[in-house]
Amino acid sequence: MAFHLVVSISAEDVGRRVSVRRRCPEGFRDVVGVLESWSGGVLAVRRRDGTLVEFSEHVMVAAKVVPG
Repeated sequence: MAFHLVVSISAEDVGRRVSVRRRCPEGFRDVVGVLESWSGGVLAVRRRDGTLVEFSEHVMVAAKVVPG
C-alpha cells in the first residue's frame, strides 16, 4: 500500500489552523497550530500553548489545514 505525503497549504492560509510535518536532524517533527506568517520562505506556527515554531518551507514534507 503506497501513500503520498502532500503539502496542501500556502501563504494564503495565514490565520488558519494547520498541521505540518517537517524534517529535523533528529527525524520528523509535527507541529499543529495557527499559521501566523509565511514570509521569505519561513513559516511561523503558533501552538495552542502559545509557543511559536519557526522553520523553513524547505523542510516541510506534509502539511494541511485542519478544523479549529
